[in-house]
Amino acid sequence: MRLTTKGRFAVTAMIDLGLRQNNGPVTLAAISQRQQISLSYLEQLFGKLRRHELVESTRGPGGGYTLGRKASEITVADIIVSVDEPMDATHCGGKENCLGESSRCMTHELWTSLNSRMVEFLDSVTLQKLVDDQLAKGLVVESTPQVKKAVFTAPVVKPIRVNAPNSVFALGNAFSKF
Repeated sequence: MRLTTKGRFAVTAMIDLGLRQNNGPVTLAAISQRQQISLSYLEQLFGKLRRHELVESTRGPGGGYTLGRKASEITVADIIVSVDEPMDATHCGGKENCLGESSRCMTHELWTSLNSRMVEFLDSVTLQKLVDDQLAKGLVVESTPQVKKAVFTAPVVKPIRVNAPNSVFALGNAFSKF
């Protein structure tokens, strides 16, 4: 198995989300900035994570993503499989046709055994454990700043009412009264 950036970034982004799950929805822009992952790449990954119900999205102001299940119920294997990351060390994709139509290589059992151990290991590591590990290392999670409503501090300017004629004719009428 070769873990590509797709799997690494998905796990990293989910840890970031898991760390901030109690502060409400987390924007992909914020994850992108903190983890130095392209926003468009995160959008693709989170689309897949949402389809697998690992995350939920909230639209509109104050929206973003939250975990679809408890962090203790999400495993690293769930995350990697949801972003279409192959977890297969065999050359044949587990089809036992490594050397042709019906013959497999001499090391097929070795790689198949490695596959099952990898899946077993990744299935034993929960997102909650990864979040707890980060907190134990002293990572400080900033609290979400309260959104303050804008207060317009400029003085209210009332229009000046001028009691003057608004045309040449009105001006002439004004002088004819004198």
